[in-house]
Amino acid sequence: MPRNAKTPLVAPVFGEPVFNEGVPTPDPTQFKVPHPSDSKLYKQIQNLLTKDVVSFPSSTAKPGDLYELQEAWGPHGTEIIQNVQNAKQICFHVLGDTGASTAQNYPNAIRVSDMVTNDFHTSTPANVPAFLYHLGDVVYDFGESEYYYDQFYEPYRNYPAPILAIPGNHDSFVVPGTAVAAQPLKIFMRNFCSASPVVTTEAGPLHRTAMTEPGVYFTLDAPFVRIIGLFSNALEDPGLISSESGKWKNVPDVQLAFLTAQLQRIKTDNFQGAVLLATHHPAFVYAPPQGGKGSGGTHGSSLPMLRDIDTICKAQGVYPHVFLSGHAHNYQHYTREVTFSGKKFDVPFIVCGDSGHNVDRLVQAKKGQPAQEPAQGANVTYLDANPVVQATGLKLEKYDDKDYGYLRITVNAQQLRIDFYPAVVGGGAPTDTVTINLATHTKA
Repeated sequence: MPRNAKTPLVAPVFGEPVFNEGVPTPDPTQFKVPHPSDSKLYKQIQNLLTKDVVSFPSSTAKPGDLYELQEAWGPHGTEIIQNVQNAKQICFHVLGDTGASTAQNYPNAIRVSDMVTNDFHTSTPANVPAFLYHLGDVVYDFGESEYYYDQFYEPYRNYPAPILAIPGNHDSFVVPGTAVAAQPLKIFMRNFCSASPVVTTEAGPLHRTAMTEPGVYFTLDAPFVRIIGLFSNALEDPGLISSESGKWKNVPDVQLAFLTAQLQRIKTDNFQGAVLLATHHPAFVYAPPQGGKGSGGTHGSSLPMLRDIDTICKAQGVYPHVFLSGHAHNYQHYTREVTFSGKKFDVPFIVCGDSGHNVDRLVQAKKGQPAQEPAQGANVTYLDANPVVQATGLKLEKYDDKDYGYLRITVNAQQLRIDFYPAVVGGGAPTDTVTINLATHTKA
């Protein structure tokens, strides 16, 4: 019988990727490696989290190269791609900040991983997810090797498809005194940027093989969609993709050339599908206007990073359909109205950083001021300060700062749809949906 995307892989031949255990196993109930409290460590390095960036190696691919979904699937890639083309659409999961560093939050991380795994297995053939895209912060607190098993491999042991990822700040920040071989970005690359699909030491007794992404930044190419993933470095805030004209001396500017080449290729290929741009740090994070009650959440916006991106988009005449990010531990959905090349675009900026580590309120009390959260649909244009492109409005369409959750994205030749699913007991329907017409870059 021909194998489809829902059939577990048989015993692998040498070099074949493996994505799950084949036979479902019970959920873990506790960490196998006890995770100590890092509260004292955070106090010691709090200042470093705002100023210590990390360098990183250039991708093994050329700036204009693509990482094909077919390659990620290995020998079964041709069949998977054919299934997607036959269905005339592609579906995939997106989530971020899954690493649960406390026993208290571990059940929430497991619930999210269970929900995406169950969603995979209960999907109709035309709606089976082709992969999962992780927006970073795979492992807390600082990407240690010994915590990969509990926080990543075991929760996703039964997810039978590739899990692709860009690193977050917790996958890259180097705690002083860490041995070079134990630096978190090296461990991330061993598990996601391997030269071949091998089982790493971090996987323990499980069989999921390392992914073979070309670097910490890469473009995933699949039918109907390209996802340009950028590494936004190790600061708590803001995110950055370059040295910003020498401000961050350790950071190479290779991602600027990479993004330029990728946007150029979209034009030369006449690519008509959805273009998504992913960073761990969000461009926009809600904070009350000046004079408003309370303060923003635990993280802030990354406008200099957005200006780097927008500068290249403007120069190349190509703008993504959607921006995806994690980092802020909640769900936020913005629409940025942009006039680009004389056309009016509706561009969703989606934050999904509530997939296991924590859920933070959108607004926090400040100096005796109670936290006053915004109305759904609030005009927050004040967040989009000094834009490079002609931005004419920013609206906070929907947010959820109480539930853990994940995204399911569906793309066909005409439209892209993003659904947010809260990880609540019993599951259920998505609580937020946005659909974009690809040709017009406008909401359907």
